[in-house]
Amino acid sequence: MAQAYTEASIKTLSSLEHIRLRPGMYIGRLGDGTHAEDGIYVLLKETIDNCIDEFTMGFGRKIEVTLTDRTLRIRDYGRGIPLGKLIDCVSIINTGAKYDSETFQKSVGLNGVGQKAVNALALDYRAQAFREGQSKLVEFAQGKLRKEHKIAKSEERNGTLVEFTPDEALFGKEFRFRPEFIEDMLWNYAFLNRGLSLTFNGKSFKSEHGLRDLLQKNLSGDPLYPIIHLEGEDIEVAFTHGAHYGEEYFSFVNGQHTTMGGTHLTAFREALVETIRNFFKRDYDAADVRQSIDAAVAVRVMEPIFESQTKTKLGSATIGPGGPSLKDFVGKFMQQSLDIYLHKHKEMAETLKKKIEANEHERKELAGIRNLARERAKKASLHNRKLRDCRLHLGDPNPRAEETTLFIVEGDSAAGSLTATRDVQTQAVFALKGKPLNTYGLSKKVIYENEEFHLLQSALNIEDGFDGLRYNKIVIATDADVDGMHIRLLLISFFLQFFPDLLRNGHLFILDTPLFRVRNKKKTIYCYSEREKQLAMASLGSSHEITRFKGLGEISAGEFKDFIGENIRLEPVSLNHLFNSDELLGFFMGKNTAERQEFIIGNLRVEKDLVAV
Repeated sequence: MAQAYTEASIKTLSSLEHIRLRPGMYIGRLGDGTHAEDGIYVLLKETIDNCIDEFTMGFGRKIEVTLTDRTLRIRDYGRGIPLGKLIDCVSIINTGAKYDSETFQKSVGLNGVGQKAVNALALDYRAQAFREGQSKLVEFAQGKLRKEHKIAKSEERNGTLVEFTPDEALFGKEFRFRPEFIEDMLWNYAFLNRGLSLTFNGKSFKSEHGLRDLLQKNLSGDPLYPIIHLEGEDIEVAFTHGAHYGEEYFSFVNGQHTTMGGTHLTAFREALVETIRNFFKRDYDAADVRQSIDAAVAVRVMEPIFESQTKTKLGSATIGPGGPSLKDFVGKFMQQSLDIYLHKHKEMAETLKKKIEANEHERKELAGIRNLARERAKKASLHNRKLRDCRLHLGDPNPRAEETTLFIVEGDSAAGSLTATRDVQTQAVFALKGKPLNTYGLSKKVIYENEEFHLLQSALNIEDGFDGLRYNKIVIATDADVDGMHIRLLLISFFLQFFPDLLRNGHLFILDTPLFRVRNKKKTIYCYSEREKQLAMASLGSSHEITRFKGLGEISAGEFKDFIGENIRLEPVSLNHLFNSDELLGFFMGKNTAERQEFIIGNLRVEKDLVAV
């Protein structure tokens, strides 16, 4: 029976209640800290952004971040929040100095929301301001004022101290901060703010060359030519080309890492192509110019309009009062600065030209075999039962489209167990015939020459880019044995070499399946590690039996339901710390068998060692 819709149905929430009820509007996803985009890192970012705004205005050249267990402490040395307005600035929404463009020009914090969200979503929150020999401290719990200390004398330098612990009632009891994600964030702040010194638990982060340092740190292999680094008022650009497939960009607005891009990145990509076409007087295909590019672009603008509070994508902006559009501004800068640079560096320009022409040659070569591959795939698909598709796909106008998952399994046995128990709405299964081809060192045409890889590419619908990607999650589900690990490595190598954007955008995962089943007549416990097995044995007492799972095919359909449903355990495969993937792939997937053998023998750990750990 439908609920009655009356005046009593209408509710008005306070800002605190709204933030806690709908945190996604303010920090995006919640998460448990497994992903760099999880909300606990947004809370840190929102706090540091205020410190950066102080530095940008010329106040405070040092920011200290300290992590103790689940509590973060952030101290800057700017002007410090005015003492009489400290409570308002950290707890009353739409309150702040960012509305005054004279006080904070080209700031990323514009809406007076960020720090209030941090406060509201924290179990404990403390803010202390230091100004001209005085200080004030306020304490909150879940956004509610717990204690306001009186203004007191202080010998501390001017600035602001914020300390908070995210609320496990929102982020889960298992949430934790991963130091590597915090370090990545601080490096970006350092690259974008030369002269600023940041520390994290005593480790220093500082950059002398801005975006050039950023690219150098994040290149997946050796660049084809020295990084081109261009700077102008309110804009900085750095780029080079590598040997990888795809395009990799880092884009920023007013110091904010816009992971989803936006108008500034679109303007850069278009301006780059147009400038290179004009310089070489050739109408190159845009895809050939940008293939294998590694680039970073940062702009500072007035009144940026982001597509959400998390500020991951720029909608529109103005360079200044009465200034040009962002597209015209970036286009003019690139046309002038890059054109001059290419004229001054003829040898580098020639290397760039050869790379573009090599991309063009490969694209045309691929076009010649695509039709043959498609015809072969059509014939194969009439008899192919390797893909058990689901009914929904990413991009469908359905709330569950974000749940769509493709499991890649080895063999029909595992595929059968998974297919029998999957959610047919959102879960698809792709069965491999055996070990796939090692693609290291091969060109992209191997995808069309190898039937299995071509069918996998077609299933994902990524031949012409990622806009048509059919599944939000691609899950490698192999056996927990040597062969399974080898297949996992071969698949990761394939995606890393030809479709790295799947990893960069968080689409690739490893399915964690149980190693043991411990049970008695009353209870069954599935264990994913030796430690979990020991705990289960202790819990069930002496009357238990243990089953060791070596392959997914050994797990019945009824059991499998638990492992791919609500309690699914997925380990994301990311590029966050894979700064030299070429070197890594070369070692593990190249022809240096003797070197790998020596490494394995030197690092071998037997089962009794693992149990001891």
